[in-house]
Amino acid sequence: MQQDMIAILDTGSTDNARLARAVRALGVYSEIHPHDIPAETLFALPGLKGVILNGGPNRIVDGSLVDAADAVYAGPVPVLTIDHAARRPADLDGMPADDAALAESLRPFLFDQCGAEKTWDMDTFVADQVDRIRRQVGDGKVLLALSGGVDSSVVAALLIRAIGKQLHCVHVNHGLMRKGESEQVLEVFRGQLDANLVFVDASERFLGKLTGVSDPEQKRKIIGSEFIRVFEE
Repeated sequence: MQQDMIAILDTGSTDNARLARAVRALGVYSEIHPHDIPAETLFALPGLKGVILNGGPNRIVDGSLVDAADAVYAGPVPVLTIDHAARRPADLDGMPADDAALAESLRPFLFDQCGAEKTWDMDTFVADQVDRIRRQVGDGKVLLALSGGVDSSVVAALLIRAIGKQLHCVHVNHGLMRKGESEQVLEVFRGQLDANLVFVDASERFLGKLTGVSDPEQKRKIIGSEFIRVFEE
């Protein structure tokens, strides 16, 4: 089922995730996008009912206000501005510190102006994503680099639920993991979730490449290059 959705455009806020949670707490799905998303891309988002321009302490860059394209303001859905008086007085001067108060301050915009429906909850979202993955993957297979971090772990869990053994995970120990982290990844995904999981202990290889390198950017490049080579092998 397609969810009604509110797009949050980042125009300098440090609280985008909190704002997205407040929208979802009211039963409406939300996504965060950059302020310069093309209008045609924005308005093509499935279920889009409204846009929030979320300003904040970083909304001035090189003396200019970070802003969305003109077409966003003139588009087919309502626009709410928070701490961002680019085109008109801001609808909200700032976000309330209390999460419940923040959600209540958004209620008139979501339901009165946008006409959004309360159709979002986590169970429905997961079910929708599982169905979407199954339709997209079909009979194919998926290769996933599973670092053990939040992002890749959530993706892996969704993929396991959706396509099971069609998913092939690869976890690489590059020698910079927290103590016991690789063992935990193996226990959870291979032991508990029965995932197809290949474990590669490349710690000596990575640490050897990093020996004597002090520049952080150079370290990132070396690590990225070695990851690519590991997967190519």
